Amino acid sequence: MTPSRARGAIAGLLSAAVLLAVAELVAALTRTPPPLIAVGDAVVRYSPPAVTEQAIAWFGTADKLVLLIVTAALVAIGAAIAGIVAVRRPLAGAAIAGGIAVLGVAGALLSQGARPLDPLPTIVGAAVAIPVLLRLARRAAAPAGRANSGGVSDAEADADADAESGGAPARGRRTFLILAGGAAAAAAAVAVAGRELGARLRNATASRAGIGLPAAAETAPPVPAGAEVSPRTPFRTPNPDFYRIDTALSVPRLPAEDWTLRIHGLVEQEITLDWNDLLQRRMVEREITMVCVSNEVGGRLAGNAVWLGTSLGDLLREAGVAPEADMILSTSVDGYTASTPLGVVLNSDDALLAIGMNGEPLPLEHGFPARMVIAGLYGYVSATKWVVDLKVTRFADDDAFWTPRGYAEQAPVKVAARIDGPEPFAKLPAGEVAVAGVSWSPGIGIEAVEVRVDSGEWAPAQLAPVPGVTTWQQWSYAWAAEPGQHRLEVRATAADGTTQTEERAAIKPDGTTGWHSVVVSVT
Repeated sequence: MTPSRARGAIAGLLSAAVLLAVAELVAALTRTPPPLIAVGDAVVRYSPPAVTEQAIAWFGTADKLVLLIVTAALVAIGAAIAGIVAVRRPLAGAAIAGGIAVLGVAGALLSQGARPLDPLPTIVGAAVAIPVLLRLARRAAAPAGRANSGGVSDAEADADADAESGGAPARGRRTFLILAGGAAAAAAAVAVAGRELGARLRNATASRAGIGLPAAAETAPPVPAGAEVSPRTPFRTPNPDFYRIDTALSVPRLPAEDWTLRIHGLVEQEITLDWNDLLQRRMVEREITMVCVSNEVGGRLAGNAVWLGTSLGDLLREAGVAPEADMILSTSVDGYTASTPLGVVLNSDDALLAIGMNGEPLPLEHGFPARMVIAGLYGYVSATKWVVDLKVTRFADDDAFWTPRGYAEQAPVKVAARIDGPEPFAKLPAGEVAVAGVSWSPGIGIEAVEVRVDSGEWAPAQLAPVPGVTTWQQWSYAWAAEPGQHRLEVRATAADGTTQTEERAAIKPDGTTGWHSVVVSVT
């Protein structure tokens, strides 16, 4: 790459940095999403389900970070191209930069819960960044009269750029570097100001830190002695380790003081709660295992926690549910929607509007200030985080985010068991080996777990005690291991008699099936 093109690429990258920095500041002032977040949200919303499923399978809980990195990389590549082109053809370079901004505007308009002001950060950022691009590109090239004539080579352009500075090559480079350094410093300063301002305007962290959780009228039973026998899985999942799968690229930062919940639709009377109203309600603790529908056989997208909240069923009964209603359409502050079977909520003591998790206010990434937690249903139909709206409706009248993408309306968690130890391809000494893991059928409970070796007879595992049927249940099996390579398999039977099937099923439409297995070597 010639020096003029290299300087042009730098000019493009710096103009992109200016755009993003200015957009960050405008986004903070207008409480709208920055361009990268808006574009990423649009990608999540409109990607084919197969792409979303594969991203989760490949990257797990890092899928959002990967998407943001890829989006930023594509913006950087486009900006560098715009800068290189602008060295010789300023208008064409500006058009490319404008096209990148148009994509940002489109992403803002197509993202979940889009509002009329959402494109503003990108528009203002582009209005500042494109002049910066043209100024830097002009300094990276020959004088305007020569560089744009169409007959100037890159080598001549570099020579002319040096000549513009009185014939001294170092002086020409120095002029460009001074301008580039100034643009970089300005972009950094504006970005920091935008982040600081955004944090002050939407300081959910401070809001959360100032909250004292109310006492529970019913507390969760203690974990029984001996409940934890898995070598890899604590019975209660610590908050930092709890899986997170959702469509939010940027964690919504909603202070509790600004939170409200509207209950409406097919009800006798509409109800709106604010945070103080919610704290006055009867609070209960429930220990509930949650499972993501994207969890593969043997996967770890499951977690168990003690949740503090108020009864969702009681809230709906106060509103007065119409007889024809059969669904709750819940909406997050970022526009995500989920459809929950109404009957499950009305007939369960384990359906909560939750505000606490393992003895502390909900972490920001797990739904602060409030979220839904319902035992026995996969998260995509039961666990809306940052929930601000509950519409009582019918499945025939409303669709949620995942339903048009081929996922089932009714999604009870399927009975499953997982081997946590020994790990796959472990090398073990002959003799007694402890095989252990976790099983779940939340809301129903586990009746039995069985293990078999090399497709032999099924043998019963020892079930560890549990505080109730809404949690997972750990299990162990003493295996007399003999030398050789062996395949260990596990299956579970729920308390209603449903035995986990061997048949493999994909994630869509309502969760995977199949027996988990590991292969080990014994010497």
